[in-house]
Amino acid sequence: MRTTVDIPNPVYRRLKTRAASEGSSVRALILRGVEQIVQGKAPPAARRVFPPAVPSKRPGSLRIDNAGIYDIIGFP
Repeated sequence: MRTTVDIPNPVYRRLKTRAASEGSSVRALILRGVEQIVQGKAPPAARRVFPPAVPSKRPGSLRIDNAGIYDIIGFP
């Protein structure tokens, strides 16, 4: 079935960007959202990310720059 839905330009741009980042089409993304709503499924919860902790003998007194952080924490 065909239908017409007016989507505000800023929302459509975000929708198109999201679809492209997932390697999907806007149509597929919209259908997936509609199916989740119709089936009563909640969208997956956002994953909480914690920054890495830098050890210090005197917390709050560590003066460090980006180069120092890279020395302490091994980044791939």
